[in-house]
Amino acid sequence: MDSGLRKEIEDKVLSGERLSREDGIALYACDDLAWLGGLAHHVRTRKNGDVVHFNVNRHLNMTNVCQASCAYCSFQRKPGEKDAYTMRIEDAVRLAKEMEPDGITELHIVNGLHPTLPWRYYPRSLRELKKVLPDVSLKAFTATEIQHFETISGLTASEILDELIDAGLESLTGGGAEIFDWEVRQHIVDHATHWEDWSRIHRLAHEKGLKTPATMLYGHIEEPRHRVDHVLRLRELQDETGGFQVFIPLRYQHDFHDSRDGIVRNRLQARTAMATGAEALKVFAVSRLLFDNVPHVKCFWVMHGLATAQLALNHGADDLDGSVVEYKITHDADGFGTPNKMTRDDLLELIRDAGFRPVERNTRYQIVREYEGPQPGRRDVPQPMKF
Repeated sequence: MDSGLRKEIEDKVLSGERLSREDGIALYACDDLAWLGGLAHHVRTRKNGDVVHFNVNRHLNMTNVCQASCAYCSFQRKPGEKDAYTMRIEDAVRLAKEMEPDGITELHIVNGLHPTLPWRYYPRSLRELKKVLPDVSLKAFTATEIQHFETISGLTASEILDELIDAGLESLTGGGAEIFDWEVRQHIVDHATHWEDWSRIHRLAHEKGLKTPATMLYGHIEEPRHRVDHVLRLRELQDETGGFQVFIPLRYQHDFHDSRDGIVRNRLQARTAMATGAEALKVFAVSRLLFDNVPHVKCFWVMHGLATAQLALNHGADDLDGSVVEYKITHDADGFGTPNKMTRDDLLELIRDAGFRPVERNTRYQIVREYEGPQPGRRDVPQPMKF
């Protein structure tokens, strides 16, 4: 990047001016990660001080049976396949209840697109979970699942959301986004929910008072311009609705060994290489700089590893997700090495070790509890990194 453009972008960031598509592409072409990280850390500090948010949550993947066969996905199974499963609602309730002594505040529920499971299974599951854990927020279903529910129920997305909200839904999940640009999407996605429907469903959710996350799956066959386009679509929708609370870059994962049934389902990995740690940090930094109207950027530590997650906190991220517990969508696919679960104490140690002050939140980013940072006398809003 030439010095003139570098100064122009730096001045925009420091003055709070919105960056353009061309700025985003130029930032991805820049090889000065320390400078990028410094700019992103300035924005992150301006928005969130020295805080790193986390929650105590559990992921529930109630079925891995899916009628889609997305090229990157190793989680899905077809009916009758070895390792295909569908939980009874009673079993899901039992697993969720096990987290009650840990002070769980959120259940995160994502499933395959089961071809024969009836629509009523889904609102009933939420009602039963809410009955036994009334103080736990239910963050459930991707926009892709909501569109699938339209197909199997004959109801509109608006009617579906109304019933799910009545059953206890507090937020959708951000999945099903992948990369929105059709140039890439047509090669990686095998379901019907593309930008038009993904945005339609999240817009509806926002109109009904739900706050939702947004995601981007990066590090496969996309190019930096596709990442920029993805974020700018979300930024425009956020200008309209204000309903996104957090942006979550998700690192695409390879299968590191064959699945237990001997089948490798990830059809992309023969022609892709996973994003390096440095590339991941660049994605966090550029995303934080471009997505100026979303308050939080989350590093989902399961997909990045603990060391990269800590570094991401100095490259724009201010949230480390939570305890997670048994995230099958990634852990069934690979041997990446992240643990199945992080306790509250684990997260506190991870955040403090990175030099930040932990704040436990709920699904709506309301504060549950604030903790001392690594230096109890440290200012709430420290000086940003020098660049």
